[in-house]
Amino acid sequence: MTQLDPEKLVGPGDKASSADHSILMDQIIMFGDSITQGAWVPGGTGATISHAYQRKLDVINRGFSGYNTVWGLDVLKQWLPRKDERLPKIRIFFVWFGANDACLPPSPQAVTLEDFKKNLNTIMDLLRSPSSPHCSPSTQIVLITPPPVDADIRNAELASRDPPRVPDRDRKHTQAFAEAVKEVARNAKVPSVDVWTKITATAEQQDGGKLDRYLSDGLHLTAEGYRLVTEELAEVIIRQLPHLHWDRLEQRFPHWADFLTPEQRF
Repeated sequence: MTQLDPEKLVGPGDKASSADHSILMDQIIMFGDSITQGAWVPGGTGATISHAYQRKLDVINRGFSGYNTVWGLDVLKQWLPRKDERLPKIRIFFVWFGANDACLPPSPQAVTLEDFKKNLNTIMDLLRSPSSPHCSPSTQIVLITPPPVDADIRNAELASRDPPRVPDRDRKHTQAFAEAVKEVARNAKVPSVDVWTKITATAEQQDGGKLDRYLSDGLHLTAEGYRLVTEELAEVIIRQLPHLHWDRLEQRFPHWADFLTPEQRF
């Protein structure tokens, strides 16, 4: 068999020879709640960008159904790589919370708006602060807003349960959390993906403002809802992170034709 250059095996992201240690693939991580966890369904945002970055960056699902930023911070410290560990580098870190933080009291998921903003900043500080054991200056952080909610559908579903549950979502309240995500992103000088506006504007233009084509139960996204998220996320990468666009990154590991001898090539 043709001898392969170890540098081709390793690729541009890791200069050490594969003989020295196993090869690590750099990563994109999506961190959030059930809307993140569910983004790997067919047509979901996670599944779509995983396909776009195949053999370039591993796209990791770190969505936790039911979580708010308080509980998210608790588990984040358990799995976020430490700077003294030999683990894959995180190239892009998407943070997608707010849907549960924006629950109405007395829901145990409810978080105040000020605490929500504080928690988003703490999440970023874990990656950005030099004093953090998880500091990763090369990681690009991107914040994503929660989508709009259809409180009528959501709260009707809650009322139909046995036993019934009290209403826990309000559209204007959730919108305040979407605006808070953009505010935190502006102040931290990181990109944000405005899912709220993208879905709301599309619904107004194409569906008379109705959200049922984009939300499956008044809260979680349909495939069409995820398609709009992916569209907006891709625009942010194109405009603000062009160096991390999938078309600008090389594939890791050699092309299959590199294994052929000169006699086998055609």
